[in-house]
Amino acid sequence: MKERLRELAALFFRLGVTAFGGPAAHIGMMEDEVVTRRGWLGRQHFLDLVGATSLIPGPNSTEMTMHIGYERAGWRGLAVAGSLFILPAAFLTGILAWLYVQYGSLPTVEPLLVGIKPAVIAIIVTAVYRLGLKAVKNWQTAIVGLGVLIAALFGVDEVIALLVGGVLGALLLRAIAGSAALLLLPLLPGNGGRFLMQIEGETAVSLWSLGAFFLKIGAILYGSGYVLVAYLEGGLVDQLGWLTQAQLLDAIAIGQFTPGPVLTTATFVGFIIAGVPGAIVATVGIFLPSFLFVLVLNPLIPKMRQSVWLSAFLDAVNVAAVGLMVAVLINLGRQTFTNWQGVMIALLALAASARFKVNSAWIVLGGAVLGYLLSLIG
Repeated sequence: MKERLRELAALFFRLGVTAFGGPAAHIGMMEDEVVTRRGWLGRQHFLDLVGATSLIPGPNSTEMTMHIGYERAGWRGLAVAGSLFILPAAFLTGILAWLYVQYGSLPTVEPLLVGIKPAVIAIIVTAVYRLGLKAVKNWQTAIVGLGVLIAALFGVDEVIALLVGGVLGALLLRAIAGSAALLLLPLLPGNGGRFLMQIEGETAVSLWSLGAFFLKIGAILYGSGYVLVAYLEGGLVDQLGWLTQAQLLDAIAIGQFTPGPVLTTATFVGFIIAGVPGAIVATVGIFLPSFLFVLVLNPLIPKMRQSVWLSAFLDAVNVAAVGLMVAVLINLGRQTFTNWQGVMIALLALAASARFKVNSAWIVLGGAVLGYLLSLIG
């Protein structure tokens, strides 16, 4: 047990330092590490965990670390893997928040991001290919995945697309709904019922109220980091007035270019509002529900596989999750491939990842260095 905990600690601390690019990239790195390299999980079970994390609130990739930790070493592994994936990003974000408060601006990191973004896209491509081979089991699952991909590209809320894809996909796999399942996906509302947090605030910000705000977000947050932006803007800026719009945008930028979970934006916000205690309270608040959700959900996943209907639902959710990853990939590509440097870095990173099986951490580091060098020559 102790050896497994040490392995988990070493792996997820390293991923917490090097995992740039958001949840899809993080999951790609984990698939490379725990399925391809170490064989800790089979690809099918890894897919089941990905699908399961998409069904509960909280940051999907962070919850994946907890699931993997639980599989390897029970609740202790869950605590070790989840905490050590979060802590490096939270610590770095806290340092940047201190610099921001001291100097009033963010450090310039664009030259590094020039190379990191295309390298991350290559990692996601490799992971999507591997997971897609396992998830697309027949023409029915292919229809579900394609339908969710199209729905996501047309702006349908990720969680709504995933849940409806899972339900209708299960019906399709059980030969009840037929091909009508695909037709219903694009009819979903674009905003998917997103709502903003409304919390009774106080004029003086106490640690209790700060912790309660982020605890509530952690307990109900579905979807991507863009949903987090809506929650923070509605709660912190419009409702409570704890942050200005400019401070919120800076906080979001910090979450985007630091490694690890995007939700460490909460660390930055907490520090601005209440210093080091605020950073700690906000970070614990937003991540604590995920630890509890995974602790309850993980033992239920094998039982879902034993049920014919729930197994079909899980298969549909799995391929729907892959469809969402493809949508993320397409959107990232549109934003990233604006010059020849990005295309070249992505191709080199793809060759390193898919052909030569280079560790994803080295690919990210190499992309950052190459991006910086290419930015010097224009």
